[in-house]
Amino acid sequence: MSTSRMRTSLVLILAVILLAACTANRSEPTPAVLIPTSEPSAAPPTAVPTDTQAAATEPQATVTQPAQQADVTAFPEPGLFDWQLVVTGLTKPTDFADPNDGSGRLLVLEQGGVIRIVENGVISDEPFLDLTGRVGAEGSEQGLLGIALDPDYAANGIFYLNYTDKSGDTSISRFHRAADGIHGDPASEQVLFKVDQPFANHNGGDLEFGPDGMLYIGLGDGGSAGDPNGNGQNSNTLLGKMLRIDVQGKDTYTIPSDNPFANGGGSQEVWAVGLRNPWRYSFDRVTGDLYIADVGQNKYEEVDFLAASSPTGANFGWNYREGAHEYKGSPPDGASLIEPIFEYDHGQGCSITGGYVYRGELLPEFYGIYLVGDYCTGFVWGLLREANGQWLSERLFEISGNISSFGQDANGEIYLLDHRTGGVFRLVRR
Repeated sequence: MSTSRMRTSLVLILAVILLAACTANRSEPTPAVLIPTSEPSAAPPTAVPTDTQAAATEPQATVTQPAQQADVTAFPEPGLFDWQLVVTGLTKPTDFADPNDGSGRLLVLEQGGVIRIVENGVISDEPFLDLTGRVGAEGSEQGLLGIALDPDYAANGIFYLNYTDKSGDTSISRFHRAADGIHGDPASEQVLFKVDQPFANHNGGDLEFGPDGMLYIGLGDGGSAGDPNGNGQNSNTLLGKMLRIDVQGKDTYTIPSDNPFANGGGSQEVWAVGLRNPWRYSFDRVTGDLYIADVGQNKYEEVDFLAASSPTGANFGWNYREGAHEYKGSPPDGASLIEPIFEYDHGQGCSITGGYVYRGELLPEFYGIYLVGDYCTGFVWGLLREANGQWLSERLFEISGNISSFGQDANGEIYLLDHRTGGVFRLVRR
């Protein structure tokens, strides 16, 4: 080999060695603390699958799909973000769903009994479903209140609604998509059960499928003030509870065997007790943890939290407690009450509206932050769990409107519904 070629080879070898050394010593970002599923030391979520086709065709590529993002450890600068108007013109919107069927359509419930289709920022002239002849919305808290799409909705077209009927009682009903594949079929209604409502308020109204595939149904204590009938702590009534039933593949529904009263001692559908008016709850789509926003009496609003590993039969305290404070009477000896992870007094709002843990891709600064708002003031807070299990909170936004609900699309992006103006907004970067 010539001297010239030897020098060239030595240079190339040295360059490869230096490049390898730089790669081996590159400083990687330190993973942020994750919200755990049980204890603060829980392992982080599994990695997001990579695009296997791209990996097969480009094995030499140096950029690969990163592992599942770690939860952030601090709140972002709120001035860098905004709630962008998606559509307006709705009438008292109450809930939101993404069919995730490839159509790009979104469904928005109106309190009076209509479900609207929003597509490309436009409200379709023909509603998805019109139940105004069945829904009673005379009271300010009555009406069409909640929707849950079957986890296999794109294939089977099944969905569930929570509404108050013309008598003011709660109806939990199953529906099917119409033959056109676009709209809901009003003739398909199957009432799973009804709940007598003694008063016109505190109906709850949310529906959510949990990570276990069960349908969770939040019901308020039946109304009036102060829970005069003692429903919150009475396991024999469905009022003031979180219910849990098995509906997938069932003619009606069955009782999960691990519900606390599945074998007696209370109503079989009951999964948790001690709620006043759970107005929006959600499961973290990564960890499976449950967040419940429970509307207070006249002093405190609260957020309750259950890790995914928690046993059934939780007691959230109402009406022994309002938020973290004594309200009426004393719990029996040995009773274990779940304390809220967040509360605010009525100097900052009047009625809490629960949201979601952000798990989208467009705003990584919010990843792992739970967003919750107040109906009256339009304040939006973020909640974040530290490694030691303690919770941080920060008020991030103030919306000019009445926050009736949050929404989450199939990609994990977060929306907000304004009850007063009929607007739907999405959290975006400025």
